[in-house]
Parts: sequence; C-alpha cells; structure tokens
Amino acid sequence: MTPDNDSSPPPFGAFAPNSAQELVIRLAHGSGLKRGAFRPMLTRVVDLLRAGPLDVDYQGAHFRFHHQVNATERGALFNPDYNREELDFLRSHLPPGGVAVDVGANVGTFALPLARHVGPAGLVIAVEPHPVTHARLSFNRAASALPHVTLVAAAADGSDGEVMIETDGDNLGASHVVTCTSSGEAFKVPALRLQAILERAGATRVDVLKIDVEGFEDRVLTCFFRDAPAALWPRAVAIEHLARADWKTDCLADMIGRGYREIARTRSNTLLLRG
Repeated sequence: MTPDNDSSPPPFGAFAPNSAQELVIRLAHGSGLKRGAFRPMLTRVVDLLRAGPLDVDYQGAHFRFHHQVNATERGALFNPDYNREELDFLRSHLPPGGVAVDVGANVGTFALPLARHVGPAGLVIAVEPHPVTHARLSFNRAASALPHVTLVAAAADGSDGEVMIETDGDNLGASHVVTCTSSGEAFKVPALRLQAILERAGATRVDVLKIDVEGFEDRVLTCFFRDAPAALWPRAVAIEHLARADWKTDCLADMIGRGYREIARTRSNTLLLRG
C-alpha cells in the first residue's frame, strides 16, 4: 500500500492502526503522554510497530495522519483534546448552515470538524498552499464525505500574485512564507487576498475565522479589514500568536480598534469576538 500523496491512494481504513498501535494511542489518550513533549517519542514507537500513516477519527471526521512529518497530525492523533478549546469557541459562534474560514488549514483538523458542525447547508473555506499538505487535506475531506468544504490551493496574502514558501526541518505543518531564502528549498505558490478568496467561494458573510500562517497573519488580516466590507468581517476569530514577533503590524490591536474584544487566550491562539 502507498501513502495518500500518491495519485491513487488506498481508501480510508486501509491504514487502520493494528492492535499494538491502538494500544499505544489509547494509552496516550488517557494519560499525560498526550502532551506535546511526548508525541515525537510516541510517533517513533507507533512507527516501529508498523511504518506509514494511520487512518483514525478525530472530532467526528476521518483523517489519514502522517504523524511522522507533521506536528499537527501528531497532536490530533495522540491527544483527543487537541485544539478543543479553540474548536469549541468557534463552534459556539457558528450556526448550522453557517460559514467558516480556515486560513492555513493544514490537513483539516479545524476545517473538517467545523464542516461537520455547520452541516451540508453550510460552507467551510479551507486555504492551504503547500501541495503535499493540500493533497492530504483533500483526501481527508473526501474520506469524511464533506463536499461543502471548498479547498483553496493558494496562500492568503495582502495582494494577489505569488509568494515563496518553505518548511523548517521535518514539520510540514510549519511551512511558511519567506521573502528571501538561502536554503534553496523554497518554492512558489499562488497567493490571493482573503477578500478575493471569499468572493471566489461565493461567501457573502463569515461567521468564524481561524488563521494560522506562521507569522504572516498580519499581512493577511490588516489589508482585509482595511479593504473588505464589514459584511465580510467574521464574528469570531481564532488567531495563532506564537509567531507574533514576526508581525510587521499588530493585527490584534487593529482588530480591537475595529470593535473586536479578546475573549480568551490559549497557549497558541488568541480568541476574539466582534461587537
């Protein structure tokens, strides 16, 4: 069997955990081993029991997790509460039939649970530029039977065009936009303004927005709130703040100045509500 970035991946379930792997995953779920510091060790153990991806359920959706090369996939595999506070916050402001936007969607650990929440009458827009990660997101969407998730194979930016992205180390989820590189591993991807992404997807409103673009959040959001009509401004926002030092402008302060208020702050994300 071949992994899901092949042109014809095996169907979901082909990489179900074997009994020994299932035991390790259950042990992690029920103990402190689910914390981030232990996940690389758990990945090595599970991989020794059988190399390759794993097909599991997470937050009501089907996922093929390549946990060896993506910290997000490791987190969701070994911790059933991974990002639960952020997901619960967004779901609490997302009505059935609502519209959710996931900028920096990775393999869909936000987008697909939110799509389950809004139901088939809703719309989820998942923006992911890295071709490998995007292919895995697409597989997970199909495996979960969630056609109302619109996939966007581009980077969100302050202008339309192209940007360069690269990945640090072996964490595919840490792919990020660069302005210059000496590694020789960066490559070009299409770039679109968030307003253009919404308009192309046919969104006339946004209920919730999650954004995690590795320190590029300010470039996406500052121009969006400057140029987009207020009707497109999301009611609830979860924004990753771990790379805030890389921001050129304080987009959190800009949003608060436009009527948002900070509701909570998790280890990785700031949660804001409009009005």
